[in-house]
Amino acid sequence: MGYVQRAIEDKVLAAARDFKAVLVLGARQTGKSTMLAHLFPGRRYVSFEDPFLVDYAEESPNNFLELYAPPVLLDGVQYVPELFRYLKLECDRRDRQGQRGLYCLSGSQPFKLMERVSESLVGRVCILELGSLSMREIMADPFARPFLPTMDYVLERRQTVRKPENIWALIHRGGYPELWVNPALDWQQFYASYIKTYLERDVRDLSVVHDLDVFRKFMVAVAARTGQMVNYANIADEVGRDASTVRKWMSILEASGIVYLLEPYTPSVLKRAIKTPKVYFRDTGLACYLTRWLTPDSLAIGAMAGNLFETFVVSEILKSYSNCGIDYRYCVSYYRGKDKRKRKANGEEVAIEAEIDLIIEESGVLYPVEIKKNTYEKASAAAAFPVLDRIPEKQRGQGAVVSLCPEPGLLRENVLEIPVWYI
Repeated sequence: MGYVQRAIEDKVLAAARDFKAVLVLGARQTGKSTMLAHLFPGRRYVSFEDPFLVDYAEESPNNFLELYAPPVLLDGVQYVPELFRYLKLECDRRDRQGQRGLYCLSGSQPFKLMERVSESLVGRVCILELGSLSMREIMADPFARPFLPTMDYVLERRQTVRKPENIWALIHRGGYPELWVNPALDWQQFYASYIKTYLERDVRDLSVVHDLDVFRKFMVAVAARTGQMVNYANIADEVGRDASTVRKWMSILEASGIVYLLEPYTPSVLKRAIKTPKVYFRDTGLACYLTRWLTPDSLAIGAMAGNLFETFVVSEILKSYSNCGIDYRYCVSYYRGKDKRKRKANGEEVAIEAEIDLIIEESGVLYPVEIKKNTYEKASAAAAFPVLDRIPEKQRGQGAVVSLCPEPGLLRENVLEIPVWYI
């Protein structure tokens, strides 16, 4: 397999026509610079992985931008944050000539970059996120609509859907493009190198972490908890650091695109909703490597199969939005609380815990999603969905259980069962 076509390519090309600059964010090795070089083959390419260029850009920014005049592709811009204000001046100077698509920028560490962009390039740059390869991209599926658990979506999706030969092999390998462009690449060797580079470059650059071995242990502890609510004290006990340090380290993993913290849905009417976020690794292959699930077969029957399946589904849904240029942070959440009530045999009502793995909000409608790794699921898997009916200003839409079922089906009125490869 050569270059893998990315679902977001049309959005990038459109942004280059409409904005002075395009910034593509994403974790290390997700294929940002490869995609930009593919889309803009005539542009000069500058990589700030070269420390000499970093020093030059920081010491003589005006001379640097004159030497590397647009149109140009600047890779690794997280290493030169001070350059952004000079890019602003250059964009404004050339704006009088009506030029667009002057700079194609790429970088990891999105939080740090977003802070600089908001200060310098607001209104001048289009920001897009590129994750690791989605299942659609791996399967060369052209479908380009964000996931919604509705019958309309399923009927449209089935026109192009392609089922992976072995879903657990896909979950285990992960989505970093290099692993799919080069199928012979050793899985363990790739992830060992990835973590080493990540620790020595991104972590050291983002923080004051002095002991990288302890941070590596922390990464393992978080990977073992993917798909779970974050318990900072519990992780702190395991790695021998205080909870405050663990919170800072978690923000590093989030800032560099390694994990995503899914916020809870906590409307005031649901008074017993839990307000703790859940943590998900952005790439299941990396999570498998850190937790030592070394083969797809051992993963499929292992203790973490359910959590890693859920992590995969959530990650794929997020990619379906970001690949359409939609910021999913404003439309996805989860619910867990004791607002659901059950009547005992003696007539007494007791509060029981209810959980909805994912809630997708669109135009005031809440679409609940439950995630199960079973081949066949019962309607009871969606028992918590009616909790959303108690929110007066919102409407509950069609919901679904995403599973390993062979074909889509209707579990009960307004609740679908959808195969994972339909995402």
